[in-house]
Amino acid sequence: MKVTEDRLTIGGRAHTIDEVEDVCNLGLPFAEISLDEPGQVEKEFDALKSLQARYGIMYLAHYPNEGNPFDTETLKKEFVPKIKKLLYLSKKLDISKGTIHFWMDKRWAGKELIEKKIFLLRDMVDYAEEQGITLCIENLSERFESFQKAFEEIPALRMTLDIGHGQLLSSENTSYGFMRQAFEKIAHIHIHDNHGGTGVKDDQHLCLGQGIINYQAIFKELGEKGYRSSVTMEVKPQDMPETRQVIVRYLPGA
Repeated sequence: MKVTEDRLTIGGRAHTIDEVEDVCNLGLPFAEISLDEPGQVEKEFDALKSLQARYGIMYLAHYPNEGNPFDTETLKKEFVPKIKKLLYLSKKLDISKGTIHFWMDKRWAGKELIEKKIFLLRDMVDYAEEQGITLCIENLSERFESFQKAFEEIPALRMTLDIGHGQLLSSENTSYGFMRQAFEKIAHIHIHDNHGGTGVKDDQHLCLGQGIINYQAIFKELGEKGYRSSVTMEVKPQDMPETRQVIVRYLPGA
């Protein structure tokens, strides 16, 4: 079971087994599941496979936060091996696409740090390719310029465009810049709303329409560019039906 790259597919975010079942009961074609610790994934493996068999649902992976983004030695010794273990388990769950957080905002991360992180990122992307998985880096505070070098140096690297994150720390939603300068790299999208802001507390993950993000305009541009891949609603399961209605109303092809 795979999420195809030639058809727009809307699924839901699931942080727990219970939320996976909630997404299943909504009749959505895929759940983007949290794969944080290899040991925990192994404990939940049979339950995840059982839900997959019962509902015919597909999974996408959402990998853990990296910890201290400046400590490249710890990232090399601990984070990269963890991601590789999770990628190996992802293959067993028939996962073909996963999202990774690997912060490299040029406003705060220096050239040397970014170069070291690109080296580590290439290692993870190469391993993901061996497992048949597309690895997508998610924008946190970054703009296009922060990812540009990584995109140039790692051809197989793709992007998860988080439209909600694009509203933070920016006067204009950064999704526009990514769409206009790196559209061919966007292989997955996260959808949620907020009121803008500058910190983690402002990343509210609201139902579409409850914040200030102009999704109608963003969806129009995505449609004009011909986006045809996966979209995850990163909202509470109870907010997914209403959020899905907004997506279907404004995103061509949904």
